[in-house]
Amino acid sequence: MSLNRYRLRHLADKKHKGAMRAHRLLQKPDKLIGLILLGNNFVNILAASLATLIGMRLWGEAGIVAAPFFLTAIVLIFAEVTPKTIAALHPERFALPSAYILEPLLKLMYPFVWLTNLATHGIFKILGISREQSADTLSKEELRIVVNEAGAMIPQRHQKMLLSILDLENVCVKDIMIPRNEIIGIDLDDDWASIVKQLTETQHTRLPVYEGDIDHVVGIIHMRDVVQFFKSDTPDKDGLIKLIRNVYFVPIGTPLNTQLLNFQRERQRNALVVNEYGDIQGLVTLDDILEEIVGEFTSDPADLNKDIHKQEDGSFLVDGSITVRDLNKSMGWELPVEGPRTLNGLIIEYLEHIPDPGTSLLLNDEYPIEIVQTTQNAVKTVHINPEYAKTLNA
Repeated sequence: MSLNRYRLRHLADKKHKGAMRAHRLLQKPDKLIGLILLGNNFVNILAASLATLIGMRLWGEAGIVAAPFFLTAIVLIFAEVTPKTIAALHPERFALPSAYILEPLLKLMYPFVWLTNLATHGIFKILGISREQSADTLSKEELRIVVNEAGAMIPQRHQKMLLSILDLENVCVKDIMIPRNEIIGIDLDDDWASIVKQLTETQHTRLPVYEGDIDHVVGIIHMRDVVQFFKSDTPDKDGLIKLIRNVYFVPIGTPLNTQLLNFQRERQRNALVVNEYGDIQGLVTLDDILEEIVGEFTSDPADLNKDIHKQEDGSFLVDGSITVRDLNKSMGWELPVEGPRTLNGLIIEYLEHIPDPGTSLLLNDEYPIEIVQTTQNAVKTVHINPEYAKTLNA
């Protein structure tokens, strides 16, 4: 009963004969328990009878009184506590060889086991106890504990990746999307020279194409097509329009695990995010979701996010538009992510007004920041000194 059921299944799948026998026995635990207890109690009662008989013959009536105390000590130490503790500590070492004995013994003693279980099931029915076994499956939280306690069996980086996969359903597209004001795209209303300059200097492989503003998006253009297009004799705006592909839209509240599968099914790598009214709110890419699983590819907070700028003294200037989730990941903080999405929103909610430059505050009673620059309606830049935060927390 102490066997790791998942390891047992693994060994059984590998055709380990002992594991296969143990797995078959555990498929019907009522019969297994019935067999073990039938034999256990029969031996104990027989031993008690023999001990009483021997005690009576050796010491008369005094032996009848002494036999139970002597036998209890012997059985408790040598037949119960010691062997069962050892077996519980090393279940695989004892259970798999025992299966070779228990399985044929179950067939031999089946009539007695069947009668015992019949009586037991009758009592269950009278008491209203269900005979159904609880599902031998792990919940998400139980799986999280298993991964955390895997220790050296799973490298720490792989543990983080597995935990990140489990957390995907708790994060939605809204939390990782690029806000609409930061979307880089091609405006067809621009002159051809500006469009060519943007296409030749862009660092992105896919760009949305729109007329006037992102609300009038007409599609997506892939730079692979643009490279071939510029090899033609007379590249122009009309020719570029022919390269535009259909744009893919996704709802803003889509969980990341669902969106990852949607990207795979639709054979897409990016999508425009829309709210319930169909208004474009941002852009999400497959890379953004994958980074939620594998993490960023640098450990320097200044490089993790373009909204964070490292200073010579080790402090950071942070753009107020940075999302709270990105700030938490970059700085190792634990600011609440259930409320405002951005640092600007979090500060305004905390102070309930637009602060003046030079204002200092303690977010979440733990993280000190200083307001550096504001506009009429938002916090533009804040200053963060991690060393000061460590001193304050100490």
